[in-house]
Amino acid sequence: MNTLLVFLIFCLLAFVSQAIEFDFCVGDLSLPRGPQGYACKDPAKVTTNDFVYTGFRGEKIPNNVFGNNVTLAFSDAFPAFNGLGISMARLDFAVGGVIPLHSHRTSEVLILVKGSIIAGFIDTNNTAYYKRLEVGDVMIFPQAMLHFQINVGKTPAIAFVSLNGANPGIQLTPTSLFAGNLPADIVQKITLLSGKEVIRMKQLFGTA
Repeated sequence: MNTLLVFLIFCLLAFVSQAIEFDFCVGDLSLPRGPQGYACKDPAKVTTNDFVYTGFRGEKIPNNVFGNNVTLAFSDAFPAFNGLGISMARLDFAVGGVIPLHSHRTSEVLILVKGSIIAGFIDTNNTAYYKRLEVGDVMIFPQAMLHFQINVGKTPAIAFVSLNGANPGIQLTPTSLFAGNLPADIVQKITLLSGKEVIRMKQLFGTA
């Protein structure tokens, strides 16, 4: 048998055996997170409650300059997601509220359960794909694409999203530019905004 073929078979067997070695790996948050996620909690200490997340319950009041309230159920908040390659979030919008341009390391699927929003993403050819969504509509945002949501209805809106990573990360474009330690003169150069506008935005985020 070809040596390369033998090697590939052993690699496949190793992968399969690793994939079925554990039924689950509830994250142990008391230990450091590594590149593959958290170490597994002792199975003898795992209970049904480890597989139930209650953080989406109740009313969520939009509480920031964007008019939104985002409740994340990533692996650090819901350790049962650890190792499963999935996570979730709840998005609450005030009237006129937005989730500004942002990106993740993963793809995302959104379902709207209340209100009406415009949702969209921009691809690397600078083509925008956007649409007004109504209750029950679903939209996909491909991996790493800049995307956004805007409440365009007359009532608050709620959506739930799922992402194909236990810790997908989130990078908001406005806060990356204006809420961090990037100097105003650099922000001005890389955005073509006026110095006055950059200072206004940094003051809005409390960094000027």
